[in-house]
Parts: sequence; structure tokens; C-alpha cells
Amino acid sequence: MVSLVVCGWLHGWPVNYKMFEYQLNVLPNHGIRAIAIDFRGYGLSDKPSTGYDYDRMADDVRAVIDDLELKEAVLAGFSMGGAIAVHYMARHKGHGVSKLALLSAAAPVFTQREGYPYGLTPEQLNEQIIERIFADRPKLLETFGGMFFAKKHSQPFMDWFHTLGMEASSYGTIRSAIALRDEDLRGDLSSIQVPTAILHGEKDEICPFEFAQQMHQGIASSQLIAFEESGHGAFYDELEKFNSELIRFIQS
Repeated sequence: MVSLVVCGWLHGWPVNYKMFEYQLNVLPNHGIRAIAIDFRGYGLSDKPSTGYDYDRMADDVRAVIDDLELKEAVLAGFSMGGAIAVHYMARHKGHGVSKLALLSAAAPVFTQREGYPYGLTPEQLNEQIIERIFADRPKLLETFGGMFFAKKHSQPFMDWFHTLGMEASSYGTIRSAIALRDEDLRGDLSSIQVPTAILHGEKDEICPFEFAQQMHQGIASSQLIAFEESGHGAFYDELEKFNSELIRFIQS
């Protein structure tokens, strides 16, 4: 009998845990119990007016881990969820986590700054994302969704993916976009001492592949797994490879 492994899933901006449907459908067949979290402001979680900084969102993850009494879990975070996973490991000293999977993570920094020329500038993020949420959130989400994948997927799939973003609180979407713009996790990377897998698409237009290289350089116990045919959504662009690599890492 395969021993049970617990994997906690942290979704990306601006969607929710349902984005992992094509992973959650197969993990139980490999003895992996999946626990997927909707961050505050997203999916089925409450939508408060505060708490969208990385400190509080990492604390929310700690609350779930403590409430479920999880031990030796694998923490998997996608995009913004990957950034929060990194911060969780530093802020809570890896409490309850034995392995870390960073999936197209928006880390160590999402926007450019001195010594870090990757991604959008803060001004570009303001203009291209935050101001457009105020003006026409459905259109912004359609544009953002169009950048997600390197491969062409069915229109029903893209329509479904768009609805995930529309389920979020508009205010929470704005506030967590501000966190993406302002947070800097470069100092957190050296705190990660558990085995870490970095899965990242080489054609990622949202979190450029340089993000993965910076994480790999900064996390001593990390392995970098590149997806040559994938954009930001490697979890679907190269679905079979993504699931295979992730399951291999979880079970290793």
C-alpha cells in the first residue's frame, strides 16, 4: 500500500484553488492527499477589507496547517501562492512542511528594482493591472488570462479559467496586486532548508524564467525543472510532464 502524503496547494493571483483541478483529480491515485486553500478574498474564502500583505497571508496558511495538525506536508505554491509559500517558510521557519514546490512562482520579487531587472516595473504594474482593474476588471482578466498560456487551449477551457478570476473580490484583487508590486522576498530564500522543486515555464510572460533562476540560485536545496513549451500556466501547457514531475518530487 502506498503511504499517504499530504500536499497543501496555494493558488495564484487572481484565481482560486479550482485552478488545480487537473492535478487534484490525479493525486489521490498516487497516495497523495491534497488540501487546497482559497486565500482571503478569493474563491470560497471570506473577503475582508484587510490582510492582503504577505505576512498576513502566510499567517493564514499557518492557521490552516495548525488547525489540521499537518506534519511533514509538501507545500506547493503557484505564482502569488509561490511567493507566499516562500515567505511562509521564512516567517514560520517551515513549520509543518518537509518539502516545497514552487510553481511558476512570483518570487523572489515580482517587479523590478535595484539589482533586480526582471519582470514589470512598479509603474507598469500600476498602469497595466491596478488601474485597469478600477476601469474594467473583466477586460483586464481576459487580457491577463490571454498571457497565461504558451499553447492554444479550447475556448471553453479559457472561458472557465476566466470565471475563476471573476469569483474573487475586486478589492482583494487590487490589494494583493499591490502586495505583488511591493513585496521583496530576496532575503527569505536563504531561510529555506527543505528540499525544493522549482517548476517554471521557459516562455512565461508573467513571471519570467529569470525568476526561477534567481530562486534556484538563492535556495541551497533546490532543483530547477524547466518546461520548454510552457508559459505561466505550465500546469496545463505541459500537463502530463507537470503532473509527472510534481508527483515524482512529492514521493521522492
